[in-house]
Amino acid sequence: MSDAGADAAQSRLFPTRPFVGTSIAVLRGDRVLLAARANEPMRGVWTLPGGLVEAGEPLAQAALRELQEEVGLAAEVVGVLSPTEIILRDAAGRVRHHYVVHPHAARWTGGEPTAGPEALGVRWVTLAELATLDTTPGLADTVREAFARAAGHGEPVA
Repeated sequence: MSDAGADAAQSRLFPTRPFVGTSIAVLRGDRVLLAARANEPMRGVWTLPGGLVEAGEPLAQAALRELQEEVGLAAEVVGVLSPTEIILRDAAGRVRHHYVVHPHAARWTGGEPTAGPEALGVRWVTLAELATLDTTPGLADTVREAFARAAGHGEPVA
């Protein structure tokens, strides 16, 4: 990691304000695309592709950019989902990390994902398989909401 990258990662520890992130639930039939986080916090935990929103960047555009950067896919956004807050505290109760993540439901449009530098691995999973994985907080609810949202746009519901 470059000095600038290390400084950026360090500045996210013990923040004075939440960071705004976005993620994307790419649906393919009865499966959703997950990525295993390569970075802390929660390294190795399965989640949706996503990351921080850049200044001036619309949320959906940020979600699609992160999808491309993390797993090399493009998709079609079909809806915005309920936000998720991730607040992690240290042993003394201080806020170590605080993210507000705005997820999106999307339809897979083709291609196969490959793990980029921010993902240890990628996989398509059903809701039943998702329940057996170590995932980020609230992920199962977000994925269920994504399937329900996509059902209104012609995607089958798992």
